[in-house]
Amino acid sequence: MIYRFRVVLDNDTEDDVFRDIEIRETDTMEDLHNVITQSFGFDGMEMASFYVSDDEWNQGEEIAMMDMSEAGNQVRTMNETKINDVVHEASTNLIYVYDFLSMWTFYVELGEILEEAEGTDYPNLMYVQGQIPDEAPEKKFEAEQDDDDYNEFDDDLDVDDYSDLDFDENWN
Repeated sequence: MIYRFRVVLDNDTEDDVFRDIEIRETDTMEDLHNVITQSFGFDGMEMASFYVSDDEWNQGEEIAMMDMSEAGNQVRTMNETKINDVVHEASTNLIYVYDFLSMWTFYVELGEILEEAEGTDYPNLMYVQGQIPDEAPEKKFEAEQDDDDYNEFDDDLDVDDYSDLDFDENWN
């Protein structure tokens, strides 16, 4: 079977930037990574990860390029994970992050499952919309405040006042 994905750049501009890609369900996540990077014009030399996601795009389990985890905490790797082991009718969304310094972030959604078309080479870039910007769009993380007047030290605590603390300041 063929999976048809829409890969959308997470950006806050008016321009939609996405690619529609077809790939075999039995190809690896590394194959999907390669077609995404090529279709957006990246050289593919930076680290990247996929994250299983729910319908509200909450980040779940990581599928990494390489297992760099500590002993006993193995992570699934792209080259050993088939697409249909991660994506199927019940789980259709992935978050893809390319280049952890720039944090290019994409939403990858399974749109359709089709029969393989005779004479078509896969993976297949079907449709291109928009041009990728020169730099990754800035991310505003939940912990960041929208209020410009926010001061994390504005809590009326005196850091030099040890009287309320439950330890001996001269313990050493």
